Formats: sequence, C-alpha cells, structure tokens
Amino acid sequence: MVALSTWLRYAAIKFEYSVYLSWKSYHMGEINTKQFNDSVWKSFFQGKLTFLHWHRGKEMEPTLPEQGGNLLVRKMFYPIPAQIFVGDVVVMKDPEKPDDRLVRRLAAVEGYEMASKDEKDEPFILEKDQCWVLSDNEALKPKEARDSRLFGPVPMSNILGRVMYAMRSAVDHGPVQNSYFAMGKDYSVMSVELDVDEMAKNPKI
Repeated sequence: MVALSTWLRYAAIKFEYSVYLSWKSYHMGEINTKQFNDSVWKSFFQGKLTFLHWHRGKEMEPTLPEQGGNLLVRKMFYPIPAQIFVGDVVVMKDPEKPDDRLVRRLAAVEGYEMASKDEKDEPFILEKDQCWVLSDNEALKPKEARDSRLFGPVPMSNILGRVMYAMRSAVDHGPVQNSYFAMGKDYSVMSVELDVDEMAKNPKI
C-alpha cells in the first residue's frame, strides 16, 4: 500500500509535469488560452509519468540482460543536469538512427573534461547541453558498445527518460541502480505507477 505522503509527492510531480506539457503546447500554438486549463487537468488525470520500453542486447550487461526485457521509464520534463544525473541509466534517441532508441548510462554532462586513453587525442570540455553516454558492458569495444566512444557527445535533448525498473523475467525483476539523487526523486513515481503484471504482458521475442 502506498503511503499518503508518497501519493502527495507523486501528485505534485504529476501536476508540475502536466503544466509543463500544456505550456509547451500553448507556447507552440497548438492550444489557445482557453484550452490551457483543460489540457492541464486532462494530462493530470489521464496521463502517466512513465512508459514501457523493450530493451534487448548485451551493451548494458550485467545491469540489463542480453535476452531482453521490459523497462519502466520515467518521462523527463526537460533533460537538463538538474533532472538527469551522472550515473543514471537513460533511454535516448540513437544519434546515428534517430528513429531508434538506445539504453545507456550517463557518464558526463556539460562542463566535464573528457580525456582519451589514446595520448594522441587532446582532452576537451563538454559544451552546454552536451552529454557523454557509455554502455555498462566493459568487455565491449566502442563499435560493439555503440556509445559516446564511437559517436562522441550527444545533445541532452536526445534523452527521453530515465530507466527505473527492469523486468528480466516473471521471477527476476527489480529497480535499476541509478544515481542517489535520481532514486530519491523517482521513488514516489515508481511506487504509484509500477505495475509488474503489466510489464510481464506480451513479451517480445
């Protein structure tokens, strides 16, 4: 049973997200002033703060299994260092195939100095709104891992959400290890929206 304090925290986060979505639509001219309030409440009562994403591949082993599984992903208001933290596992647009999605761990954000193991490569600073992502499988070479060692820095705007929970099988599932800050922020969202039975439905082959 979810505690009242957790529900209240969840409601506050959801209301803030609903206002953000509606303001974005209003700013882009998709809705007018009269429709703004309706949009906020519709998003609040009918929308969710999470989505399911199917992941398969060895790039994120041992965190995520190669054989595949459903992931519960928290949507982000706007992917900035105040919302996404170094150490978080994220779902992002593939920089080389924008219609595809990758799951990687955020390793660095704007302002970080990046140095290569190759002495021929000069160190560089990640610019504003840039980030560096890596696979968890340290045994893979850059081309196999398909992370920033291959395609370089990526825009923070490529990040679609933070992975909170992984369904490896009906008997093997649990929270994903993210940064300390993220796990604290995500607790109420996961407590309310996590549905293990739903995650176990219709697994992809």
